[in-house]
Amino acid sequence: MREQLVGTGVALITPFTADLSVDYTALEHLVTDVIQGGVDYLVVLGTTGESATLNRAEKDKILRCVAHAAGDEVPLVAGIGGNSTNAVLEDFKATDLRGYSAILSVSPYYNKPTQEGIFRHFETLGSKSPLPLILYNVPSRTGSNVLPQTVIRIANACPNIVGIKEASGDLQQIQDMLSMAPDDFLVISGDDLNAVPCILHGGAGVISVLGQGIPGVFSHMIHLARNGKGEEAMAIHNQLAPLMELIFQEGNPAGIKGLLEGRGLCSSFVRLPLVAPTSKLKGQIDSFIKHQGLLQ
Repeated sequence: MREQLVGTGVALITPFTADLSVDYTALEHLVTDVIQGGVDYLVVLGTTGESATLNRAEKDKILRCVAHAAGDEVPLVAGIGGNSTNAVLEDFKATDLRGYSAILSVSPYYNKPTQEGIFRHFETLGSKSPLPLILYNVPSRTGSNVLPQTVIRIANACPNIVGIKEASGDLQQIQDMLSMAPDDFLVISGDDLNAVPCILHGGAGVISVLGQGIPGVFSHMIHLARNGKGEEAMAIHNQLAPLMELIFQEGNPAGIKGLLEGRGLCSSFVRLPLVAPTSKLKGQIDSFIKHQGLLQ
């Protein structure tokens, strides 16, 4: 299973219609587009998918929609996490995971557990998860950092936890994990800007936001990096870096939805408390893509 979760993963958005209901037709089209663009796997119901604003029925239908649209073309990862260990366990039981290969589970947020609490949380989830688990470290959102020593402790103690999506933005932290992790433990960049550097230091790949906006170019960059063509990969990285920053300028997923709207794949509607991207930002994104010829 681990070999399925390397290369370019994409953290899918959840498209909405003007009345803010889920646009399942647009979601199907997006899945088809990213698969045709060469991405290696899809992550559903993560932060970028606005999972915090979705109800249980919507989440279930989204999981089934993506599974149907993807078929057996690429592996699928379901986002199931929270800041109550018991609640996450209940979600494991309640979720229809047919067609999915793994679960991505964010480190507990808001209540800011100690490193021991984080370890025990994932130890419990790993022992009960119906699928292999990827832990997700994103300190800017959770309020606490999963330190490399804790990650390695989890990797060694929990055989069902197969990797980490590391989104601290700290390349040194990624390098520390890679130097200590078991050979079969996947260290996956959770930041587009760190994707190529992470891979060149031995990481497994990336779970990307931008990758769904320009899947062909982005996937090509990641495949170059994984094939040891670092200079070529970094040249594309340097070309894309301003766009990586632009799509987060007004928050995620507003920026990437603005990009996708420009491509005609979905609207840029988001649910409160998020707000849609400004026309200024959408114009900047569109201009950059056209000037760089990224969709030719």
